[in-house]
Amino acid sequence: MILSIASGKGGTGKTSIAVNIAISIKNAQLLDCDVEEPNAHLLLHPNIKHEKPVYSLIPRINEKLCNNCGKCAEFCQNNALFVGPEKVLIFPELCISCGGCILVCPKKAIGEEKHRIGTLKQGSSGDLELVYGELKIGEPMAVPVIKEVKRNMKKSKNVLLDSPPGTSCPMIETVNGSDFCILVTEPTPFGLHDLKIAVQVLEEMTIPFGVVINRAHVGNKKVYEYCRKKEIPILLEIPYKRKIAELYSRGIPFSLEMPEWKEKFQALFTEAKRIAGK
Repeated sequence: MILSIASGKGGTGKTSIAVNIAISIKNAQLLDCDVEEPNAHLLLHPNIKHEKPVYSLIPRINEKLCNNCGKCAEFCQNNALFVGPEKVLIFPELCISCGGCILVCPKKAIGEEKHRIGTLKQGSSGDLELVYGELKIGEPMAVPVIKEVKRNMKKSKNVLLDSPPGTSCPMIETVNGSDFCILVTEPTPFGLHDLKIAVQVLEEMTIPFGVVINRAHVGNKKVYEYCRKKEIPILLEIPYKRKIAELYSRGIPFSLEMPEWKEKFQALFTEAKRIAGK
């Protein structure tokens, strides 16, 4: 079972839900794909066993062969190359490593070199395996690091993918290939607005999904009305409780201190498997 946990809106409690599911079920592996700001490790306090750099490939110009024809810059839709009269400038942060500039160079003057964009970390917290990435400060492209995190997925386990917030490329890359996606939202106007966008994305990707409402009953009923109208299953409601917030602020998954919630998260996972047909 590959279960992704996503949200259109940031700050809904997505990571808290992912961690609490992971520690409540058996044979689990948690992949924190929010590589711009990973925080699952702050709740799990893992023992980090492996750490390695993540690279992207960027162009390397052989100035002895280059005649500054400009074909590489004409091809590059991301403006990662600028060809001047005497020199070619490369902007690594704009390069998506497509390799097109190498193919169109008539002089075969372009090769590739590694450019470090982040770090991959692997560890464990008890029986739970944790894998997460950290995007290097100043690097704008999270997707290559997310792909590296997902390459460490063990399909023999119940894999949980903690997605970045929003509905842009990092979220899409994370949820792609999931058997089921849990959308975490809150009963507020912003929560509903961004939930609708996330639903549209998952419908386009034909990934089955359901909703978890966090901080339930603090806003209005419009999220409930929307889910009922769209026939979206509400899988779980988590109340707005001081104790849950206090445990979170201390870096403690609340199901550890409130054991009745372990059963609820186990039931949530079972229901997601049932809907996904797994």
